Amino acid sequence: MRRRDALPPMGLSALLGSAPFAVQSAEPALVPLPDKRLLGSTPEAYWSRIRREQFVMPPGRAFLNNGSLGVIPKPVIAALTGYVQRAAALEVREYPRWGYETLDQERTEMAGFLGCKRDELAFVHNCTEAMSIIANGLDVVRGDEVLITDQEHTGGISCWKLKEARTGIALRTVKIPVSPANPGELTDRIIGALTPRTRVLSFSGITTTTGLILPVQEICRAAREKGVLTVVDGAHMNGQIPVWLEELGCDYYAGSPHKWMFAPAGCGFLYGRGEMLDRLWPVIVSGGWDNKKDLKAARFMMVGTNNRAVFHGMVAGLRFLKDLGPDTVFARQRQLARRILDMVKQRNYLELVTPEDERLYGALVTIRFKTADLRGLFEAMEKQRIWILGGQQMRLSVHVHTRPGDIDAFFTVADKVLGV
Repeated sequence: MRRRDALPPMGLSALLGSAPFAVQSAEPALVPLPDKRLLGSTPEAYWSRIRREQFVMPPGRAFLNNGSLGVIPKPVIAALTGYVQRAAALEVREYPRWGYETLDQERTEMAGFLGCKRDELAFVHNCTEAMSIIANGLDVVRGDEVLITDQEHTGGISCWKLKEARTGIALRTVKIPVSPANPGELTDRIIGALTPRTRVLSFSGITTTTGLILPVQEICRAAREKGVLTVVDGAHMNGQIPVWLEELGCDYYAGSPHKWMFAPAGCGFLYGRGEMLDRLWPVIVSGGWDNKKDLKAARFMMVGTNNRAVFHGMVAGLRFLKDLGPDTVFARQRQLARRILDMVKQRNYLELVTPEDERLYGALVTIRFKTADLRGLFEAMEKQRIWILGGQQMRLSVHVHTRPGDIDAFFTVADKVLGV
C-alpha cells in the first residue's frame, strides 16, 4: 500500500466532517506595527519600538550577523506555533504537511513578491538545496564548462564540484575584484571569462564573503547573448535589495528567505524561467516528478512528508516585510550600513573591504583588522553579548532589529581592546 492510499479517497477533510472548524489559535496576542507617522517624525523611536515590540531578543543582545541566519519576529513565531497546534488538533482541512502538495496559495503570494509566475516557483528547504537541484538536474556533460566566481558560498560551489566529480564537466573559476571601482568592472570580468565551451554561468547576486552586490541583470543579459545558461545564488538578495525575477533575466535562481525576509530556518525557493523548467531534472522524487504539464515547478516539491508549519512561518515573514514596507526596510538597512562605513573610516586599526559605491553594498559591510591577534577582541565581544562573524576579515550585517547602539557598542569594545 502506498502511503498516500492509507486514507480512503474521501480525504482528511471528509473524515473530519464538512462543518467549519472552530479553530482556537495558539498564537499570542500581537502588537500592531507603530503608526508610520512616527517614522516620519521620530524615526529612531519608531525603530526602537519595532525592536522592542516585534522581536523577542533581550535588550542586552546585539546581533550583527543577520547574513548567516535572520531573526524571526513575533508574528512568525505565532504562525509557526499556531499551525503546529492546529495541525496536532487536526483543525485543518488539508494534510498538515508538504512534500506531496503544491501549496498553490502560498506560491502565488510569494511569486507576486518575487516577480515571477507561480508555476515557475517551487518551495524547497534552503538555497543550498535549490542550488543542488539545479546543478544536478541540468544535462551538462563531460567536457562542458561551468563557470563560477571565486566568491561563492560553499553551497554554490560544492554542487558543481559534485557534478564535476561524477560527470567530468570542466569547472572553472573566475577571480573577481573584492572592492571594484564600479559595477561594470564586475560584468566585464565575468563575461570576459566565458569561452565557447561555457554552458553554464553560476554566480551570487550578493556575495556571502563580503556582501558585494553584482549587476545581475547586465551579467545575465550578456551571458544569454552568448548562449550561456545563468544560475543565480540569491541567498542574500531577497529582503536586502529589490528583486524582480522576470527583469533579472536569469534562467534559474535559488533563494533563502530565512536570511533577510524574516522566515524561519528550513524554507527556501527555486525559480526556473518558464521555458527552462523542462530542462531541469528533479533530484529527490515521489509521485508526480515527471508531470511537467500540470505541476510545472511544483514537481520539484514532490519530495515526501515535510513540516508545513515552516511555510506558514515563511508567509508570515513575507507579510511582515510587506507591512513594514520593503523600501522602508531597505532604506533602514542602508542607513545602518553607512553608519558602520563611517565609523570604520574613523579608526586607523581598520580598513574597509566593502566599496563605498552604494550600488555595490546593501546591509552587509566587510571590514579588515590590521592586527592579526584578535583573541581578546572575540572574548570581549562574547562577554558583551555582541554576535559577530569572521576573523581578521569580518562581515557585519544589519537589519531592522539592529539598533544604532548595537553598532556603537561593537566599536566601543574594539576601541578598548585594541588600545585606541
